[in-house]
Amino acid sequence: MTTLTEQAAEEFIAARAFTPGLPGFVGIAVDLLLDPAAAPEGRRPLRHGFLDTRSSRVMVVSGPPSPGLEVALRRMSDDLAASNRVAEQHRLTVLPLASDTVHPEGPTQALGTATAGIRIGLEAGLDGGGPLGLARRWALAHMLAPVLAASFANSPLRHGRPTGWRSVRTALRRDLPVRPMAEEPRAGWVAYAMDDTTATGRSLRQRIQAGIRITPADLLRHLELLRPPVAARGHLELDVADRQGGGNWRLAATVAAVLLDDPRAAAEAWAATSALAAEPRLWERAGRDALTDPVLAAAARECFVAAYAALARQGVSRELRDALADFTERYVSRGRCPADDVLDRVTAHP
Repeated sequence: MTTLTEQAAEEFIAARAFTPGLPGFVGIAVDLLLDPAAAPEGRRPLRHGFLDTRSSRVMVVSGPPSPGLEVALRRMSDDLAASNRVAEQHRLTVLPLASDTVHPEGPTQALGTATAGIRIGLEAGLDGGGPLGLARRWALAHMLAPVLAASFANSPLRHGRPTGWRSVRTALRRDLPVRPMAEEPRAGWVAYAMDDTTATGRSLRQRIQAGIRITPADLLRHLELLRPPVAARGHLELDVADRQGGGNWRLAATVAAVLLDDPRAAAEAWAATSALAAEPRLWERAGRDALTDPVLAAAARECFVAAYAALARQGVSRELRDALADFTERYVSRGRCPADDVLDRVTAHP
């Protein structure tokens, strides 16, 4: 069995980071946070994708790569309906929040096992420059990530009590820099994968340097467990939005997809977010303050306007455009996020 050196591990990660492709295909995954913590084991095929159990608290509905946003949304709607029936059959309740037991000072591993989010998979982009280039999309995704996390923050409680954060999921990432560790996308992803602290308390690089035997299978498992806001999994993956109540999961996927895949919207989002790299402790602010932070609020307003305009240009359904307009008016334009509704209810009925 092959044992990887530090250099071989870096080359292994870099080779699998990106598969260049023209933007267009969209994939969506939605986590279901369950009560009680008794998720059935195994994988179940759904109409389009799969229902997997990540932990006793979280099931994941994974949709297939789909040709365009509306197809991806329609397929995920079908699969969510089927997965809710599975939950009902096992006498489980799917919670409308993204977290209800995780402490904001807890381990980052809780992101995958005890919190619920929405992940959007997009094509990596083309080798070379330009708005559809891989490097530009990688950088833009990192700039957008805290803005989207603040806009869709929806995990403010622990055991029914306010934590002081609007998003516990984002609180677990509060020490992250906005920009990746290196400007070149593959180098940035390799640096993150090698240097992120694992459940052992040491990074993969430290383990290899300590003489611990790492095989390709070990490395693949390590990559699967990584949960950064922006990941290179052959395609580009954004994991920043908290699980939303009702059908608002569609809006998290929609805004992320159009701001990266529509060239004009991408340029407008770049203008709105490019200065955020200089902002101190932006992830902390996104998780604690969300859109009460004036810098994040200003960027969010510009991004949501750009997203709506892109939907109109693309002729997306009126119902989806109206839903985005309503969300923008209810939350983004007022410096609020879904977590504020939760906190208002808790304050009104302590």
